[in-house]
Amino acid sequence: SPGADGQLFPGDAELRPHREQPPAEDAAFISIQAFPALLDLPQDLEVSKVSCGSRHTAVITRGGELYTWGWGKYGQLGHGDTASSDQPRRVQYLVAEGLRAEEVVCGPWTTYVCVLE
Repeated sequence: SPGADGQLFPGDAELRPHREQPPAEDAAFISIQAFPALLDLPQDLEVSKVSCGSRHTAVITRGGELYTWGWGKYGQLGHGDTASSDQPRRVQYLVAEGLRAEEVVCGPWTTYVCVLE
């Protein structure tokens, strides 16, 4: 606390609350829902498999495409970045490599995919 003359004494600064600025990547709000919600996928897609992590979801279509969405901080969405998304996005890497997704299992911060060439 300040003395009578308004000066601060050593150690006073450590007692003040410190406000951290949120990282820029967290600036966009991503809805992470703990309850079921309807989701729109393109009409021609039929989902054959689904897996949920702690904060992300992955589905495989009957055509073997992988779509992911949710929290992506650790790259678990498979889009080559750490962006989060409320909307399902197709994992383009599998398409580019000619790989067909067969199975998907989401862990807390990971996604495991079994593919066929």
